[in-house]
Amino acid sequence: MRKSRIYTVKFRRKREGTTNYIKRLKILASNKPRLVVRKSLRNIQAAIVEYDKKGDVVKVSSHSSNLRKLGWLYGTGNLPAAYLVGFLLGKRASTKFNDVVFDMGLNKSVKGTRIYAVLAGALDAGLKVPHNKEILPSKERLMGKHIIDYAGSLKKDESSFKKQFSFHLKNNNDPSGISRKFEEVKNNINKNTVG
Repeated sequence: MRKSRIYTVKFRRKREGTTNYIKRLKILASNKPRLVVRKSLRNIQAAIVEYDKKGDVVKVSSHSSNLRKLGWLYGTGNLPAAYLVGFLLGKRASTKFNDVVFDMGLNKSVKGTRIYAVLAGALDAGLKVPHNKEILPSKERLMGKHIIDYAGSLKKDESSFKKQFSFHLKNNNDPSGISRKFEEVKNNINKNTVG
């Protein structure tokens, strides 16, 4: 088998592993704006993005750091924070966009994760996104009940509790109040956010 001397260099973002062009092309073929979700260990970012030949254009966005201004005192990388980011984005975009397509990038699709918590928040805020209801986290997990249960189980061992929840204890936040604060911040988003 003869090999060609001509070597075609792949696109830079494909070489770096930052873009799956086959998946991107399928999403762009819908000709709808995309609900793009990206995550790190401590933060969640969501945006409504439209395609343009010169480059994607971000129309509306929200970041987990925005939750601090609305009264969120807990970690910004957990499931309740992800839901609130999606809810905030959905409220901001509800007057401008109606129907969008979900774009989770290179993240793996795992049922009930933070990526889908953002989707649940956007859906509750009024955005229409094609999805399967089975992938969304349960309401209890979205409100942080699993965090409260875990904190309760660790209270027996004081050193483990202080180590795991040092961020909350340093800021005088009891982990058992996360559900109450979740509802408070959600109400703040409903009152203060205009699309």
